[in-house]
Amino acid sequence: MQTQFSLAQLADPQIAEADKILRACVHCGFCTATCPTYVLLGDERDSPRGRIYLIKEMLERDEPATAEVTTHVDRCLSCLSCMTTCPSGVHYMHLVDHARNVIEATYRRPWLDRLMRSLLAFVLPNNTRLRLAMQLGALGKPFAGILAALRLRRLAALLELAPWRVPPRSIADSPRVFPAEGPRKGRVALMTGCVTPVVGPSILDAAVRVLCRHGIEVVVPEGQACCGGLVHHMGRGEVAHAAVRHNVAVWTSITPPVDAILVTASGCGTTLKDYGFMLRHDPVHGPAAARVSALAMDVCEYLARMDVLPQRASNGKVVAYHAACSLQHGQRIVREPKTLLSRLGFEVREVPEGHLCCGSAGTYNILHPDIAKMLRARKVGNIEKIEPDVIAAGNVGCMRQIATGTVIPIVHTVELIDWATGGRVPPALQGTFTSVPA
Repeated sequence: MQTQFSLAQLADPQIAEADKILRACVHCGFCTATCPTYVLLGDERDSPRGRIYLIKEMLERDEPATAEVTTHVDRCLSCLSCMTTCPSGVHYMHLVDHARNVIEATYRRPWLDRLMRSLLAFVLPNNTRLRLAMQLGALGKPFAGILAALRLRRLAALLELAPWRVPPRSIADSPRVFPAEGPRKGRVALMTGCVTPVVGPSILDAAVRVLCRHGIEVVVPEGQACCGGLVHHMGRGEVAHAAVRHNVAVWTSITPPVDAILVTASGCGTTLKDYGFMLRHDPVHGPAAARVSALAMDVCEYLARMDVLPQRASNGKVVAYHAACSLQHGQRIVREPKTLLSRLGFEVREVPEGHLCCGSAGTYNILHPDIAKMLRARKVGNIEKIEPDVIAAGNVGCMRQIATGTVIPIVHTVELIDWATGGRVPPALQGTFTSVPA
């Protein structure tokens, strides 16, 4: 793709990076076949190729973002399926992230949109605020239908996603060190994150148990916070970078150093692995951020390198493995979770159209509930076709999104791994598989 940036514009390292990405695009259109919004809406502007054109024009003109550009960039889920499909290696993720920063800085959204985005940025990255919000959400949940009828779709979506009760706190809720069982074979830091400790504490519990059981010492460091991904994808670059610097300081100060920083929420994992790029122009924090990115691993990515063996007889349960976009497209981790589950005696079945997003995508299912519900219905329909006993996923956001559309229980992959290697039955399955001892 030809670009028309001036020399003055190219002196800006952000524009220079965007120019490199844009020039890699050859207009082939392969990305349109795997883009969820284009598949649903059929609008070229809602495809990666169309958005690339819109972003190119916005950046070349060096003018404030328009309503048109904002609408179609906002509709992007950042599922990154286009990057898996692209034969030219266009790094769409970095381009759309830059576009979101420009939109946030130059476009004035309607006041209700600004209010909702500010509310999400204030509540979600903070465990205390999110826990309180979930308690209030449980009280308001019966009124979700009324709000939807009043066309307050975003508020209705918030209540629909809220669980009926807030789960008990995780064993990893406060800083501590979990010793390895038997001879120590490794030492890792566990990133707890912002949403998982409140929405899915059993995920963190299972990760700690299975790691310690296999000789890994687990450190939950003091002071770690949200990875910054939620606000980063809302175009709030300065806030995101502050979170990155904070976490980098926390993880690089752990003594003795850890072998890896493990993540159970794949959306966070994709962000951590991009820390080095995000702070590439920061001479103070950039090198440490790159080290953090090199240490970051998904929990299944780490376990796949170990000799994880079942401690129970095979239960033969059929598992529909939902490949979270941030795991399969963002981190290119495709084989490891399925291999682990198969090795542990589960019958793993592929979900048709597994490359398409479920519609969760961070805050997307709140900000764009109509599109998210269409994607959820499509995903659930494909899952139900293969008649699984349970759904496994590697991202807490996907788990909440899919759970609101089906009665099939859904758990994190690491919960099944923990169960099969001597741990507890996952909470979502308790009372369901009563023939298997807990």
